[in-house]
Amino acid sequence: MTTVDRAEARRRLGQARVGRLATADAGGLPHVVPFVFVLDGSTVYWAVDDKPKRTREIKRLANIRANPNVELVVDRYQEGWNGLWWVRAAGPARIVEGEAEAARALELLSAKYRQYRKRPPRGPVVAIEVARLTWWDGGAAEPE
Repeated sequence: MTTVDRAEARRRLGQARVGRLATADAGGLPHVVPFVFVLDGSTVYWAVDDKPKRTREIKRLANIRANPNVELVVDRYQEGWNGLWWVRAAGPARIVEGEAEAARALELLSAKYRQYRKRPPRGPVVAIEVARLTWWDGGAAEPE
């Protein structure tokens, strides 16, 4: 049986290569997208990058301006379900205004993702202050 504590949940969150970010507009309509990010202490950072988009003013940013409450999830799926796990982090998001904080976030993102070393995101950068962390681990379930 596997016991996952808060430290292990944070480690899994920090090491995850991709997550799913949920934002909601002012009316509460949800919008979920895959995204790449980095965890720095209790703050998750992500940036609008140069992958093809119709506009740099993407829906996620408009939603955060209207409703800063967001949630993200990272997970591992395996056919042997006792290897499943997920970690959710929730809290308020904000568009980073300070140049020093944005530069640090971009540096951390570039260290984690080699694609950003060649083509750093031009932003904006978003910070999510993790106020709530929850997790589940299938290793605590009955073995198959």
